[in-house]
Amino acid sequence: MCSKGPECTHCSPLQSQMVGQDYQGIISNISNESENYIGFCRRESQQSESDSWNNEDDDVSHKTSILPRSRTFASEDELTHLINFKSSPTTVRPRTGIRHLIQGLKSRIENQEVLKEFMALEHVKPIDDCRTGKAPENRDKNRCQDVLPYDKTRVPLGENSGYINASYIRMKVGEEEHFYIITQGPLPSTMADFWQMVWESESDLIAMMTEEVELGKVKSHRYWPESPHDSIDLANFHLRLDSYQILEYFVIRIIEMINKQTDERRIVSHLQFTTWPDHSSAKLSEQLVKFICYMRKAHRRGPVVAHCSCGIGRSGVLLCVEILVSYIEKDLCFNIKHIVRDLREQRFGMIKSKDQYLFCYEFVLQVLQNLQAMDSY
Repeated sequence: MCSKGPECTHCSPLQSQMVGQDYQGIISNISNESENYIGFCRRESQQSESDSWNNEDDDVSHKTSILPRSRTFASEDELTHLINFKSSPTTVRPRTGIRHLIQGLKSRIENQEVLKEFMALEHVKPIDDCRTGKAPENRDKNRCQDVLPYDKTRVPLGENSGYINASYIRMKVGEEEHFYIITQGPLPSTMADFWQMVWESESDLIAMMTEEVELGKVKSHRYWPESPHDSIDLANFHLRLDSYQILEYFVIRIIEMINKQTDERRIVSHLQFTTWPDHSSAKLSEQLVKFICYMRKAHRRGPVVAHCSCGIGRSGVLLCVEILVSYIEKDLCFNIKHIVRDLREQRFGMIKSKDQYLFCYEFVLQVLQNLQAMDSY
């Protein structure tokens, strides 16, 4: 049996419920490590926007800047070890029905049931009119004029509740609440606002899910200092790159923020995922899980600040997958459709394309297939 959250109904495989499966090292075969099983349930899908998987974040350019020196924060072996999630001693139970669940998922994908879910979610209405984002004085602060934060969940800046295109996202997984700020890739004119938001939210981690330029299109202004000991001076903050590490698929930067008014110093981890669309969903699943696990290890305070280009596509997938991982860890039923719907109720259009939505299903399917492979040993 699997533990059930408040929304979990009867665990029927073809109704997107994953009956209790003891799961060893969530996606452990994805990274060739598998010893601790975690049972989990599955529920269905959620929403997206209208662009394709490759449209917002196509063909990554792989042009990470050359930096003069680096430091090692994580090896591949350490990243692999990080994803060996431990299950609770009380959740040890036999694995059953994996083959049936895999067949059910494949059937839903092949019969385009997942696409039908996505199209249904496209009809969900916005919760408000985004009046602040539409205001004439704020128009130039938006990278994508059709991607605006709800007034109800937007992040206010300073004592006067100034505007930035960013949204608070809160997601419950069992008794735990995941807290994020999702925003657009900063523009040159909004870079200072971005860092003010990071400071005021007391966040110590930024997850950047895009390159600066992809296919000749600017996705995000470079808002961080690039070379160690080089710095950026803003009106209220001084930024210095303390150290960095370039891995195969993401870059770790450690940035020191200094408040010019108070001289207070804070350290912010900047994690940039750099290899999104140019490989299989299985490889992407492996890399995203490792990225998420390092993100969790580095994150200690405040909301995770995540962005891609417009702040709904890849960053939406990041949140959805991270939340799915948490459900799996906690041995709780989950429903991808409900997760995406809840994300979209806080920032409209999260998971922007049918391909991104499908990837969330493929991610779960990959998990089950790895479980099946482990059972065959």
